[in-house]
Amino acid sequence: MSACKRLLSFVKHRNFWTPARRHVTTWSPVGAAFNAKAQRLNVFEKNVGLFGVPELSCPAGFQVATKTALKDTERLLENACSGPPGVETVQSFDHLSDGLCKVADLADFIKVAHPDPAFREAAEKTCIEIGTVVEKLNTNVELCQSLKKLLDNPDIAAQLDPDTRRVAELFMFDFEISGIHLDEKLRKEAVALHVKLLDLNNEFLVGSHLPNRIARSAIPEHLHLHFASEGSFVQVGGLHADSPNDLVREIAYRIYLYPNADLMECLEELLKCRYKLAKLVGYESYGHRALKGTMAKTPETVMSFLQLLTDRLSDRTAKDFTMMRNMKKKLNPRNSELMPWDHPFLSGVLRAERYNIEPSLYSPYLSLGACMEGLNNLFSQLYGVSLMSEHPAAGEVWSEDVRKLAVVHETEGLLGYIYCDFFHRQDKPHQDCHFTIRGGRWCQETGQYQLPVVVLMLSLPHPTKSAPTLLTPGMMENLFHEMGHAMHSMLGRTRYQHVTGTRCATDFAEVPSILMEYFATDYRVISQFARHYETGQPLPETMVARLCESKKVCGAADTQLQIFYAVLDQIYHGKPQNCSTTDILKDMQQKFYGLPYTPNTAWQLRFSHLIGYGAKYYSYLMSRAVASMVWKQCFVQDPLSRDMGERYRREMLAHGGAKEPMLMVEGMLQRRPTIEDFVDALVSELNPNFETFIMDSES
Repeated sequence: MSACKRLLSFVKHRNFWTPARRHVTTWSPVGAAFNAKAQRLNVFEKNVGLFGVPELSCPAGFQVATKTALKDTERLLENACSGPPGVETVQSFDHLSDGLCKVADLADFIKVAHPDPAFREAAEKTCIEIGTVVEKLNTNVELCQSLKKLLDNPDIAAQLDPDTRRVAELFMFDFEISGIHLDEKLRKEAVALHVKLLDLNNEFLVGSHLPNRIARSAIPEHLHLHFASEGSFVQVGGLHADSPNDLVREIAYRIYLYPNADLMECLEELLKCRYKLAKLVGYESYGHRALKGTMAKTPETVMSFLQLLTDRLSDRTAKDFTMMRNMKKKLNPRNSELMPWDHPFLSGVLRAERYNIEPSLYSPYLSLGACMEGLNNLFSQLYGVSLMSEHPAAGEVWSEDVRKLAVVHETEGLLGYIYCDFFHRQDKPHQDCHFTIRGGRWCQETGQYQLPVVVLMLSLPHPTKSAPTLLTPGMMENLFHEMGHAMHSMLGRTRYQHVTGTRCATDFAEVPSILMEYFATDYRVISQFARHYETGQPLPETMVARLCESKKVCGAADTQLQIFYAVLDQIYHGKPQNCSTTDILKDMQQKFYGLPYTPNTAWQLRFSHLIGYGAKYYSYLMSRAVASMVWKQCFVQDPLSRDMGERYRREMLAHGGAKEPMLMVEGMLQRRPTIEDFVDALVSELNPNFETFIMDSES
């Protein structure tokens, strides 16, 4: 029996959840699987280990896997250093990288997601141990020389295929930013800065999420119930941005953002170290170092993009703030001054008032199974790919409610696996994210393709006895977004794992996921799956149109807030300003946002994206611009076009990071976009077309 038939056979014999009242019986196998209660794992089966890695059947197995990986590293290191320069050199480098990444990436996920502290602790140790080895390899002169011999020899370099040449250059870039070209003294200094930055990054990341507290007596007694209590103190762990109470929002803003001296010192030191390291290895600033190889390429291009976008949005942003002021005056005539803590709440009020988009009206049509069925239908029509539910073996998953999907192409066969960790769990991170567990690559040693494995993590509510998991429109969009990352990993067929799937420039990596948001809000796509979980009635087209148009309400102000964050990130990672991070924030808030700075607050200490997205926070805006252009030019006429789906896979998804990002965009759009094109794409997104949409649908 073929793999596909075995999977289908299994899915047909699952016991599915059915609602107590009228129920839909037409879910596809994948839809039914996600609307079912998770099947209990058989405790009598042999434990195959996490992700089918036999060593990882217990926490101690991480040490075994680490030792094996490090032993293989020694052998591959010798091969890479001793062989003659050629394609084999790059293959050895990639094989070396793959052996370490397979253990490190898996451990990186388990250390944050596994419910058992013993597994988390063992995975953390593995991350540190392998991370230390990677730092040493990045400063291994002999290893670097073997690559340098290849790239410096024009005759040999000319014989390399484009993918191999690019991967060789990317590996060399990793060496350069680690200071490999420096003399021994300066190289040691670079390594010391790297090690120091690892500690500072971790300290800032942890501190940025810690709550602040204030004496209970300092805030009105009737507001205590809005915050967590800790003895004689009240704890504030967030901005309470959705609270309808002005005073609750203000208190939360002032207390949560109150400066912490130690964290402030940590951030200042972190930025100094980043600048010092960048200068040491030959860059003008950390921003210049971080942006090499991206679509933007330089901080100057990023700032031009952000300034031009600000100029083009200025009139609309002013109108949005006027609307918010008027709404605040209507809700609270005694205090109508618009403040930063009002923006998220009032924009939400304006959307709801104008378009009646209460999430609970939509949720019955958006069961998790329906949404997964929609994704399956979409991928089938665009790429000829099916999502097939597969029962995980004992020990393969870290929680009983994790689902496993095989991704199967109609002619190419099995492409890879997606593990869906979708449900809320105590101690599980709340952010939605995509993890690469194993990258795809062509294995010379086996003559086969190493199938990619990824995890999608969400925090959805569990199904109840009377209903499956029902999603809000926002949850549904997030699901589509993360699945965009997953399919980037699945549909890539790169020769080297170093550039597999989402291992590409940051300002390109978000394009496939943001593009999926457009599919998630197009009625031609939604109508294929959004139906009431009890009655089977389809989601009305007018409700989808209202939802789409509501996003444009205060859209300019929302975009301007993102511009402010991106500018702040750029300035922090440019040349030192000889002033505090708070002084920079005040200045940039005035120039690039417009709402007043609140004294004795330090929003930058909650800007955790400074760690993972240092100098690259603009990526969300630039990726959205590219996704918008791809959508309008290639999919808006027919979002289910197989021809366009194949072109999209061929020009963008297939390459991962093996091709210059702008060349992939150019291949898809069949022209090279300018900064002005990016800005036009984002501004045109805000143009209203709701009335036209309704008239067309009714005529």
